[in-house]
Amino acid sequence: MEDIEDLLAGGVGGAPPGFRLPLNAVGINPKTNKSKRSSSKQDQITASNRDSLAPPSLKIPGTQTIYIKTFGCSHNQSDSEYMAGQLTAFGYALTEVPEDADLWLINTCTVKSPSQSAMSTLITRGRSGKKPLVIAGCVPQGSRDLKELEGVSVVGVQQIDRVVEIVEETLKGHEVRLLTRKTLPALDLPKVRRNNFIEILPINVGCLGACNYCKTKHARGHLGSYTVDSLVERVRTVISEGVKEIWLSSEDTGAYGRDIGVNLPILLNAIVKELPSDQSTMLRIGMTNPPFILEHLKEIAAVLRHPCVYTFLHVPVQSGSDSVLTAMNREYTASEFRTVVDTLTELVPGMQIATDIICGFPGETDEDFSQTVELIKDYKFPQVHISQFYPRPGTPAAKMKKVQSKIVKQRSRELTSVFEAFAPYTGMEGREERIWITEVATDGIHLVGHTKGYVQVLVTGPESMLGTSAMARITSVGRWSVFGEVIETFSSANRETKSREVTKPPCSSNASTCGTCTCSAESCGEERSGGEACNISGNISRQDDHKGTSKKEEEIQQQVVVPGSSVANWGFIDKALVCGVFLSSLTILVLVISIACRVLLR
Repeated sequence: MEDIEDLLAGGVGGAPPGFRLPLNAVGINPKTNKSKRSSSKQDQITASNRDSLAPPSLKIPGTQTIYIKTFGCSHNQSDSEYMAGQLTAFGYALTEVPEDADLWLINTCTVKSPSQSAMSTLITRGRSGKKPLVIAGCVPQGSRDLKELEGVSVVGVQQIDRVVEIVEETLKGHEVRLLTRKTLPALDLPKVRRNNFIEILPINVGCLGACNYCKTKHARGHLGSYTVDSLVERVRTVISEGVKEIWLSSEDTGAYGRDIGVNLPILLNAIVKELPSDQSTMLRIGMTNPPFILEHLKEIAAVLRHPCVYTFLHVPVQSGSDSVLTAMNREYTASEFRTVVDTLTELVPGMQIATDIICGFPGETDEDFSQTVELIKDYKFPQVHISQFYPRPGTPAAKMKKVQSKIVKQRSRELTSVFEAFAPYTGMEGREERIWITEVATDGIHLVGHTKGYVQVLVTGPESMLGTSAMARITSVGRWSVFGEVIETFSSANRETKSREVTKPPCSSNASTCGTCTCSAESCGEERSGGEACNISGNISRQDDHKGTSKKEEEIQQQVVVPGSSVANWGFIDKALVCGVFLSSLTILVLVISIACRVLLR
């Protein structure tokens, strides 16, 4: 097996990020004796007999149809959007119907067993259907020797800018493995958003934590932050493209910048300066663990008070017991978590905080659990994401003595009952709230908007209201959302960027994430492929149960977003290509003149 990096044309450099190599630039020199393949190489390409898979595609490269399935957090969703953008930019078509596709691209989540099991089921289904498979995301990056990955192509979380090459080679019948971590993928790659009004913006990858149950750290690695300038430039670009919500996403937003000498408040203050003064585009700050925001609480509170920033934050606590937090290696105490909540609630009017709980972590006693229940009752959080402990292979927690399964399930049910007894939106009826409308509900009747506190408001109105901000009067309240009527519209959407986005209605149980990233026993049986960035326990914001999902039988209109529509916005690669074309033309002109002169002189 040859290293793909050695097969690039000329042996130097390879394709720039986001660019497809010429069809003859990736050569194949397969070895017939597969038993001698080096297992130490992470980036490999080999010919494969693919006895159980489809024969090589006979279609012209770049004309095939691709099915993309995404599991897990919003960071994964953003990666899928970038991969879809690159594939579409080079001619590939996308489909929501697996059977219609020439190749399946599966972007995976390794946080919990259910999501990985769903991945395995989908791979088996693809093999049975003779579909070429490319597996991306955290599973191949964190568990590269997994049996299910044998005979399929894999791409790591920091190699998404090579997806076109990988798809092309896979369609030729080759097995490709690209897992080596290099530089962060560029933020200005072509992108196909599932919702053209929402930009999921990854601000960093990895984290600084070392939680004993976390598998994501194995995949995403140590903290790697994008620069403030690159993120601000991306914000400017997406606003110009008609985006109305920007979600800052990462494995731990609070840790941003500590590897490059900056911090989260510096980034947030730089971004809010770029947001339109008419509040037509809103910013949502992603999940942050307590340790890294404790020292910046006042600065973060000031940003949350900004009129263009949702007063919502996802801060996972995982347990109300200090002994359990120590066993988890969470690096904070329950008292410090309370400090975060108390400070933000005091300093930010209308502050909404979501949190996560893991029931049945190894060693959790009845007293430990009672402290968790007490914490939840004290604050009556509007959103609590309850999951049972799942041991992940290769983590320290997997070797710890487990709590009996029936006890874990009983605790999960008890805490769910406590949480569902809360009525967080009581008192909102009759109130007038400004909302930002970005989605259509699956009932085909309601539009989905959010208040500044990120409370979901369901209203009726034409789809032309998508991408607008409006004043709504709350007419009734439910457990997970409220209903309202629009009384005034503030702005109009950019019609050229509008697409119908279908959203699932709220789940009836908070203790689920619908069969993917953070399911517990009380699953609602639905599947989610977007949402808040997974924290290191894999929990996702409940508000995001209604975001980024679609009916499987309904194909969503998608739009390729190629950043930079003017010469001033061209990147280095664009300018280099233009210069190359100019120099080539000039060389040809000189040669023609030279030949003409020689002929005339004869």
